[in-house]
Amino acid sequence: MRQLLSGSIREIFEAFRKEILALDSCVTEEFLKVYIAYKAETNFVDIAPQAKRLRIFLNLPFAEIDDPSGLCKDVSNVGRWGNGDVEVGLASLAEIP
Repeated sequence: MRQLLSGSIREIFEAFRKEILALDSCVTEEFLKVYIAYKAETNFVDIAPQAKRLRIFLNLPFAEIDDPSGLCKDVSNVGRWGNGDVEVGLASLAEIP
């Protein structure tokens, strides 16, 4: 995960990470070979860093997403790193809120 070593992706990751960890004191973080897992009782968010964006996987059914802006992608039938049926790309700090 050398993409997280420097540059804008690290800054985006650190800001998003702070938000996830602030959700609840029971949230834990686990760095795996190709993604970072955030868990409460089970994984609820996985982040796969790429050179120009963070690929974020939400561990819930795509049908449960309310996404009027069309930011989410259904990846339930696509091979990927991480868990979850919903993918969101994050390429700038402005996209975090």
